[in-house]
Amino acid sequence: MPSTRDIRRRIKSVKSTAQITKAMQLVAAAKMKKAQDQAANGRSYSELMNKILVSLKDNAEEGAHPYFSEGAGNKTLVVVIASDKGLCGALNTNLIKKLINTNLEGEVDYVTIGRKAAQALTRLRKTLIADFPIKDPAKFPEVHAVGKFIQERFLMGDYKKVLVAFNNFVNTVTQVPSVEQILPVNPVTLGGKRSFEEGVKDVVASDIPDYTFEPSASVVFATVLPQYVNGTMYQMVLEARASEHSSRMVAMKNATDNAKQMLKDLSLEYNKLRQAAITNELLEITTAKMALE
Repeated sequence: MPSTRDIRRRIKSVKSTAQITKAMQLVAAAKMKKAQDQAANGRSYSELMNKILVSLKDNAEEGAHPYFSEGAGNKTLVVVIASDKGLCGALNTNLIKKLINTNLEGEVDYVTIGRKAAQALTRLRKTLIADFPIKDPAKFPEVHAVGKFIQERFLMGDYKKVLVAFNNFVNTVTQVPSVEQILPVNPVTLGGKRSFEEGVKDVVASDIPDYTFEPSASVVFATVLPQYVNGTMYQMVLEARASEHSSRMVAMKNATDNAKQMLKDLSLEYNKLRQAAITNELLEITTAKMALE
C-alpha cells in the first residue's frame, strides 16, 4: 500500500503533466484554426478543377495528354503524407493501416512527406525512394517540388499510376485516412464529405460543354495539367495538416481531462490514508490513556 509521501509525489507529477498537456492543447488549438481555414479555403477550386479535368479526360481524344492515360511502367508510386511529430492520437497509425489494407498490384515504391511516414515505411521494409521535409505551415513552393518529382517519374514511364495516402479532414473530431489516385487524372474526394464521383460517372456526352481551346487542346493541357497536379497535392497536404493539428488538440484535451480525473482519485486516496493515520493515532492515544488508568 503506498504511503502518503508516495501519493504526494504522484500528485505533484500528475499536476506537472497536466500543465504540459494543457499548454500543448492551447498551442494545437491555435494552429488548428489556421490549418482548418487554409484547407477549407482551397477545396472549392481544387474540386472544380478536378471535376472539369475528369470530364475532359472521358471525352478527350486518345493520346491527348499523357496524364489522361496510365503510364508505360508496371509499378505504382504512392506518396504518403503524415506528420513530423507524434502526440496526435492514432492519426498516423490509422493512415498506415489504411495503406496496408489497400490492394496495390505489382511493385510499389513510396515517397514520404513527414518523418512519421518515413519511419513507419522503413520499419515495414518498404521501398522508399524519396523523402520531402515540409515545414509547418506548408508553403506551396515546397509542395511544388513533390509534384514536380512525381510528374517527372510518371512521364519517364517508371510508373503506371501515382497514388496519394493522406488524412482527409472532415471536422475537428473526424479525420478519414484516404488513398486517392492523382495520376492519371481521376476523381478525388477532398474533405471527406465532398464527392462528385457519382456525378462524374453519370455524365453523358451531351452534358459536357463544348470547350474551345486556344491555341490548341494539347497546349492548354500541357499548361493546366501540371498545375492541377501541384495544386491537388498542395490541397492534400493542407488536409493532412488540418487533420494533424485537430487530432493533436483532441488528444491533448483528453490527456488533460484524464490527468484531472487522476488528480481527483489520488487526492481522495491521499485523504483516506491521512484520515486513517489520524484515526490510528487517536486510537493509540486512547489505548495508552486507558492503560494508565
